[in-house]
Amino acid sequence: MQKLTANDPETQSANIVADNLSQLQSLFPEAFSEGKIQFDVLRQLLGDAVDEADEKYGLNWHGKRRARQIALTPSTGTLRPCPDESVDWDTTQNLMIEGDNLEVLKLLQKSYAGKVKLIYIDPPYNTGRDFVYPDNFQDNIKNYLELTGQLEGGQKISSNTEASGRFHTDWLSMMYPRLKLAKILLAKDGVIFISLDDGEAANLRKICDEVLGEESFVAIFPWRSRTAKADVPFGVSNDVEWVITYAHADFIAGRSGERKYFKSDDFEDRWRLSDLTTNKSKDERPNSFFTMTNPKNGEEYPASETRTWAVTTDTFGDYFKAGKIVFPGDYDFLAIKRPAFRVFEQEDKQKAVQKYGSDEVKMSISTYLSEKSIGRTEHGSKEIRELFGSQVFSYPKPTSLIQFFIENCCSKDDLVLDFFSGSGTTGQAVMAQNAADNSNRRYILVQLPEPLDPENKDQKTAADFCDQLSKPRTIAELTKERLRRAAKKIKEDNPMFAGDTGFRVFKLDTSNIRAWNPDRENLEKTLLDHEEHILPGRTEADIVYELLLKLGLDLCVPLESRSIAGKTVGSIGGGVLMTCLAEKITREQVEPLAQGMIDWHKQLAPAGDTTCVFRDSAFKNDVAKTNLAAILEQHGIQNVHSL
Repeated sequence: MQKLTANDPETQSANIVADNLSQLQSLFPEAFSEGKIQFDVLRQLLGDAVDEADEKYGLNWHGKRRARQIALTPSTGTLRPCPDESVDWDTTQNLMIEGDNLEVLKLLQKSYAGKVKLIYIDPPYNTGRDFVYPDNFQDNIKNYLELTGQLEGGQKISSNTEASGRFHTDWLSMMYPRLKLAKILLAKDGVIFISLDDGEAANLRKICDEVLGEESFVAIFPWRSRTAKADVPFGVSNDVEWVITYAHADFIAGRSGERKYFKSDDFEDRWRLSDLTTNKSKDERPNSFFTMTNPKNGEEYPASETRTWAVTTDTFGDYFKAGKIVFPGDYDFLAIKRPAFRVFEQEDKQKAVQKYGSDEVKMSISTYLSEKSIGRTEHGSKEIRELFGSQVFSYPKPTSLIQFFIENCCSKDDLVLDFFSGSGTTGQAVMAQNAADNSNRRYILVQLPEPLDPENKDQKTAADFCDQLSKPRTIAELTKERLRRAAKKIKEDNPMFAGDTGFRVFKLDTSNIRAWNPDRENLEKTLLDHEEHILPGRTEADIVYELLLKLGLDLCVPLESRSIAGKTVGSIGGGVLMTCLAEKITREQVEPLAQGMIDWHKQLAPAGDTTCVFRDSAFKNDVAKTNLAAILEQHGIQNVHSL
């Protein structure tokens, strides 16, 4: 039985550096020697693709190297379950996580890498004031605890004043590692939308080009957030914010909708018309610059010098025989003046299968966001007042903005992530769109429990509302309350909708597994304390969910339990993980416990290998522990560990 410690890979978040090295070694094994990269050999293998110039195009700032390293550092934390603060804990597939999103994103890597279809974030705009996320990343968990007032003497807010000389660098250092981690979570057809004002838009484009790749840029959606103001610098009111969009290679946006198809007696399949010209000139496509003649009546249609035909003189005959070209006068119900291209409905469906895995035909979307349908910040504020009765959040995005992206870029079972969730608009948008099209999309929200100061006039309303709820004065408490109230409203407005409107709450904390941290003034006490490897006050549920994270299982995976030999045994994910975290297992209990677990394992018949975990201190000596592991291994359960 392998004893797991805080330093083992199985008890840590994903090791991104190790994963990168593994991928590189699989591509270029000859560039590795004794596990180390030989850069001279790698340069030779890459040839001219290596840029060794001293001066390179890109965005640099003081702290960029450290920001890059921070993203690669494994997490030392865990997420502790909070069923009492959740809604529909046993059935929901949605997550609301409290904590510093940098650390949380690391913890989500094993379970959700490559599984998120859409990320929407509205990060803090760089105003130079009240910059919540500090740039001291030496100990992220400590930062989180200090920031949320869980450590004495910890500061609540880090100032990011322009006078510090780090007006841009602090913001860039905050965003860079988070985007690196977000990229890994995106599915191969995933997309990320980032709301921002003019302050850092240009810099964000540059770091997204670097982190996500220039080729991944999709578009910038301009969103009119307010009506024009009168008293503004230079007399110009900046009323537009930007939604900057990047995506992985397989992403294709599109909204579901009925195309206008025609039905005629000469073809069994329905069809539509498409443009038969291109944007190429006669010099670019000389074979397509010709006068097209209708074989049925001899009427001629010359090509334009700037827009040639999409067919050539050689291919025109084949397309015409196949019924792909429609001329003016062919059908009484058409009013066309030039030849057009016929596209059959089955052709559209075949393309849809190739792009989306479904024959549902989709139409492209425009970067123009209709003010009438999307709304402005004032509409988001109105939503908050309707839910809370007061303005507890300032400048919230309207639900319709995020719902537009979800509707047009997500399938019906996709996962949506927002790691700057703020007021929880994204969670409400997911539920609202699910109710609109009867879908099962899931969300993961991450929000720092940023303290609210009742002495701050901008935070007093929010702080007072938390007092009314008898809840801690934090933004995360308001986020959860918004999700509860929004879910109730959606159910009332859509009585036939029976979808998921709950959420599971988890909170970032230090690992349940005690790390070796000796008190050199009292080594005897240190040794006695470390006889128990689980921190005091941690529950079995805390340990189970840390195992889920570290083993790469979904935090909403089904959990079962039963009593075997007087001990509580848990099965997670249909037997992929089995646990018995009893505080004491005697030598006499080993055999019936092991046999009962084996019998249950056979009933579960998990698809993959099973991992079994026990509490190390439960065994009086190594004999009982060894015997238990041996019995399990004899029956095919090879991965047996203790904590």
